[in-house]
Amino acid sequence: MTSSFKILVCDDIDNEGIQKLRKAGFAVDVKPQINHEELTTSVGSYDALIVRGRTRVTKEIIEAGLKLRMIGRAGVGLDNIDTEAAQQRGLTILNTPEATPEAAAELTLGLILSVVRSIAQADCAMKDKRWTKNELIGRELKHKTLGIIGLGNIGERVARLGKAFGMRILVHKRTSPDPALMRELQAEFVQLPDLLSRSDIVTIHVPYTPQTHHMIGERELSLMRSGAYLVNTSRGAIVDQEALLKALKSGRLGGAALDVYETEPPVDWTLMKLPNVVCTPHIGAQTAEAQKAASVLLAEKIISAFS
Repeated sequence: MTSSFKILVCDDIDNEGIQKLRKAGFAVDVKPQINHEELTTSVGSYDALIVRGRTRVTKEIIEAGLKLRMIGRAGVGLDNIDTEAAQQRGLTILNTPEATPEAAAELTLGLILSVVRSIAQADCAMKDKRWTKNELIGRELKHKTLGIIGLGNIGERVARLGKAFGMRILVHKRTSPDPALMRELQAEFVQLPDLLSRSDIVTIHVPYTPQTHHMIGERELSLMRSGAYLVNTSRGAIVDQEALLKALKSGRLGGAALDVYETEPPVDWTLMKLPNVVCTPHIGAQTAEAQKAASVLLAEKIISAFS
């Protein structure tokens, strides 16, 4: 491998992966704050791009990348890449779904605990010098039903964590899951309406596609148990945010825990300000371990693909 192969890193990734690429002979430019206009102008001199979630690799950028052969996503979702335009150009798209499941699953359980035990509310009250002990009656997870939409790397780990808390596990996915895995998880495979109507907590772990856009809307929310909780650490637009706001304001849902939003950063903060909503700024993969793994794994995949 020679330095004639040029890679542009458009977002912040762990330095270990960058050094691995350079040791393999690639010329790597790191511009983590590059904007769309600058990227469109400069992409023509690069063989590969590396992005995370900030940079949007649009059709315009792909068409301007005359030498472009590969786009690498240090993470799971590809919704910030115009995959159709990339495929039409014959570009290779790489990502690292195996790097972040533990981080995302652990955050999911953290959000669940926070919303059912009012941890965030209690913390805010204490910082405000208010002793609200008698106002904060939570719920235990043991014997509650956890409905998991999607059983990929993250969904499976959430199921294992839920089982460890003594929860009953319901699973919905597009295709029938491995029977051996379901037996191991002591989980039941059900259709979506059944999952929604039987679960105390519903958590979403599917990729964002045209088919999953507003997968959870007003109709689906109306099927959920009164007082149930919705958790979303996948992609914001899988849930109709206006419908969720309505269900929470009406008191029909007990609460929601969100790490992702239809617009990021949000423009309208009404949903996030509700007292029965716990929210974080899309930090599902934001652990030191996950970021290093994503960077190193992507570097290894790029090296392999170019060799």
